[in-house]
Amino acid sequence: MTTQDLINAGFECSAGILLWMNVIKLYKDKVLRGVAITPTLVFTLWGYWNLYYYPHLNQTLSFLAGILVTIANTTWVVLAIHYYKKGKNNAVRQSFPTC
Repeated sequence: MTTQDLINAGFECSAGILLWMNVIKLYKDKVLRGVAITPTLVFTLWGYWNLYYYPHLNQTLSFLAGILVTIANTTWVVLAIHYYKKGKNNAVRQSFPTC
């Protein structure tokens, strides 16, 4: 463990906790409005890269904290896609009411 690993892990862990706040908010609201999925998808892919990259730098703490970030981002993206599709289906149903 190096000072750099400890500091980076602190940032990663803080980010992970804050990202879980977004996941909980989206789960409770069950609607996606005013937010694009693409940026979080890019950060999710970057998180998976970090999970590959950190061990090569011998940054164990950053790797462990990166797991928190990556799982939070992955969960948010999955929920966002789910609620986006569900919202589109509801919009279609509302446009074409059935008798």
